[in-house]
Amino acid sequence: MSSLIFLTHPEVVIDPLVPVPRWPLNPVGRARMERFADALAGRPLSAVHASTEQKALDGADIIARRFGLAVQTDEALGENDRSATGYIAPPEFWDVVREFFAQPHESIRGWERAIDAQTRIVDAMRRVVQATTGDAVIVSHGGVGCLLTAHLQNVEIGRESRPSHPGGGCFIVIDRETFSLKQDWRAIEDGFA
Repeated sequence: MSSLIFLTHPEVVIDPLVPVPRWPLNPVGRARMERFADALAGRPLSAVHASTEQKALDGADIIARRFGLAVQTDEALGENDRSATGYIAPPEFWDVVREFFAQPHESIRGWERAIDAQTRIVDAMRRVVQATTGDAVIVSHGGVGCLLTAHLQNVEIGRESRPSHPGGGCFIVIDRETFSLKQDWRAIEDGFA
């Protein structure tokens, strides 16, 4: 039975002068992705997908090169649209994120509504299921993963289980045939259950 391995990108270079979608992985994030690529060895990986944001592309490229695959991109796998505010520095950013998840039917500061982002993301993941056979890795973002997990767990947005590593780099495993959660969030260092 084949799986979709949904992965949140790990640590990035945070630069307020560069648009957030163009932030690359930093050296720690790259090293963590290399270790995850090692952990995937021996799996029948047939495809690697990513959002079009640089940090996700960087992570996907590390895995794709290891398996001799091309990275397939989909803008719909991108993080919720936050262009209305641009970069917001922590801790204020985390306050806005909490509000985003707490009020999924509202646009927080002009951001894409969580409910709309969830629909977009679930639709994108269903396209991955249709476009691939065998195991596939999808490299995306933490917020995307939370919205997807809420759908898979059939709970309200904001009530889903969450990635726990502060630098990102966590993954879930989804059964492709039933589009259901096989393995809940784990850090990439923890490997497969």
